[in-house]
Amino acid sequence: MDGVLIDSTPAVARVWQKWALQHGFNPEEVVARAHGRPSITTVREYLPQADHEAENRIVERSEMEDLEGVIPLPGARDLLASLPGDRWTIVTSSTRPLAEVRLRAAGLLIPRKLVTSSDVTNGKPHPEPYFKAAAALGYAATECVVVEDAPAGIRAGKAAGAKVIAFPTTCDANSLWDAGANWVIKNCSQISLIEKEPKLRLQLIDNK
Repeated sequence: MDGVLIDSTPAVARVWQKWALQHGFNPEEVVARAHGRPSITTVREYLPQADHEAENRIVERSEMEDLEGVIPLPGARDLLASLPGDRWTIVTSSTRPLAEVRLRAAGLLIPRKLVTSSDVTNGKPHPEPYFKAAAALGYAATECVVVEDAPAGIRAGKAAGAKVIAFPTTCDANSLWDAGANWVIKNCSQISLIEKEPKLRLQLIDNK
């Protein structure tokens, strides 16, 4: 979702920078580690002795309140509109309430089979989120294509057996290749649907 369909990077950075400063951590380091993973994972790593659930609720509330600059990324709305509704979903490290707030703020559809950190035991880079999403769509993960922007998500998709398209929206391209991406292109505007049946066929426009 974030970094693939929605540009929420400024809002995410503001929230985690504030949180880091409040707890005496390096803001740049915290923002980098927080991206693409469930927020509670970051909370646990930095505050091992804290009440993680309570602390995570504070972070989530801050993220839900800061929606300034949350907009759809290029091509996201058109690509989603072109896909059959039962053949795609969103897998995000955000909680379900936060995911729904951001999707509405960006004016994007909320898929019926949305998979969030609220729905899994193990977040990215564990493959569970993508196994769960594939099963919800009625396919094996090996038959699916994952679109990601963060190394943790790429590793999750690859571990599930999927092919991965990556966007350098929040990380440099080298980091995406190193994480195992099969393709690296600019954004959704470089993906087009060319066939719906019997299988979806996508065309990628190389940005090199």
